[in-house]
Amino acid sequence: MVISPAHAPATATRTKNKVPSFVNVFLLRPEGLAELGSILTQELQVSRNQGPTPTPPARYDRGEVRDMGSVRLLVGLVVAMVLAGCHAQEATDSGGGASLIPLPAARQTGPVSVEEALAQRRSIRSYQARSLRLEDLAQLLWAAQGITAAWGGRTAPSAGATYPLEIYAVVGQVEGLSPAVYRYIPQGHALKLHRTGDLRAPLSQAAWQPWIRTAPVTLVIAADYLRTTLRYGERGIRYVHMEVGHVGQNVYLQATALGLGTVIVGAFWDLEVQDLLGIPEDPLALMPVGYPYE
Repeated sequence: MVISPAHAPATATRTKNKVPSFVNVFLLRPEGLAELGSILTQELQVSRNQGPTPTPPARYDRGEVRDMGSVRLLVGLVVAMVLAGCHAQEATDSGGGASLIPLPAARQTGPVSVEEALAQRRSIRSYQARSLRLEDLAQLLWAAQGITAAWGGRTAPSAGATYPLEIYAVVGQVEGLSPAVYRYIPQGHALKLHRTGDLRAPLSQAAWQPWIRTAPVTLVIAADYLRTTLRYGERGIRYVHMEVGHVGQNVYLQATALGLGTVIVGAFWDLEVQDLLGIPEDPLALMPVGYPYE
């Protein structure tokens, strides 16, 4: 894992709210209504599938927790009525109506056991000049955020099933795909073209990681914090970061099972990566993937 080499930049973040206020949600961000509606729907689904919410830690005032639950319910009811004429947010739809690139179906069985993958997993930074198969990219994306339950549950756990993460694939050499940036659409297991061109070289410069330039594809794990902090407040920031770890390990183990190599990179210029890829979410981790040198 690459955390912060001596020459790497300090983390730079855009001045933006990660914990919402009602003004920010309702007045300044029109899409906030759709996000709240999505969260309300997910909360109902989670309660049906997982039962009641666990008792909060003792250090939290229980009266405050009950009050917040009431507020959340009232807000949810208002939002549900408002959303009667609203569209669902793009992050939880089938791609915003744009044409999608269907991916090969993901496998749920394979020749490598979980125990073998755990024993063999290593951080790999040198890759062969060899194109990645489309079915392998599809399997990696499914391992990161694939849907595995009828109600929307995914391969990686998420606090309250809020699913704040988006996965982008910076493609350079993948069979059947033109070099470009694609967004993974879990619903339908498909890709959506986001930005054209081979961006591996500038992404490598923004991350100070030369192996990103040679990897056939780099997965970018990005977060929309509001999806989680709308429900959990400031505590949700921690939950988002935990979820990145879950996704990263899933990709590590899946890559190992496929005979591929990867490494999780956390040292990069946040704003440069965000602007280069043209994404609204905060990039939190990069994972170049390729065939390792023997």
